Amino acid sequence: MTVVARRNVDNRAALDRDGIAEHTGVALTTVSHWLRHRVQFGIPDGFTDESGHEWFWLDEIETFHAAHQAAKLAELTEVDRSGDPNELVGSGEAAKIFGYRSYRNLPDELNERADDIEILSDGRKRRRWYRRTVWDLADARTGRQSTGRTPGTTGPHKPHPYAGDPRLEAAADLLAKAHTAGRGRRGLSAALADRLGISQRTAQRLLGAANTETEISERSSRAAN
Repeated sequence: MTVVARRNVDNRAALDRDGIAEHTGVALTTVSHWLRHRVQFGIPDGFTDESGHEWFWLDEIETFHAAHQAAKLAELTEVDRSGDPNELVGSGEAAKIFGYRSYRNLPDELNERADDIEILSDGRKRRRWYRRTVWDLADARTGRQSTGRTPGTTGPHKPHPYAGDPRLEAAADLLAKAHTAGRGRRGLSAALADRLGISQRTAQRLLGAANTETEISERSSRAAN
């Protein structure tokens, strides 16, 4: 039997752990981490129903997540926007752009978005990125979108970090099938991650980007009619 991720209790919405992950757009492992370190993160206490299933009030989770995101934004490093947006850079320079001391702090998404990959003699891969790609991913931490160019430069920009990414087609396909079946997005990030061989965090962002593109397309279609 499938356990729903959301329910109403006395006209008040509640989420289980899967529901929190879906609602906040994070991996289930992240939710578990928040709960294991409740004192550190401040996630609210839950309650159990008659079957022993754990639930959390939706409004309390939204308040927690908003505060959590604000705290993360306050800790972000400043992005270095100097240089040519079309210049290819290695991991060391990418770390400097992010404002990190070491390339080991770079997000996993950067490896998955390499613009150039060189296979070395020992089989290792040397990845490089355009500065604009690094700027896009750095801005994705804050919800801002980079124009992909420094002041005074010209050229097109990406509306979001995954614009033009061929993996969006797979994400849109899963979303469309879920919509046709009358299901929500629960479980889609895991399915997409398995299909593409990527992390669930990246899968969630691809699904979000695909959903945004679909909404924009639908709005444009309605406006045209």
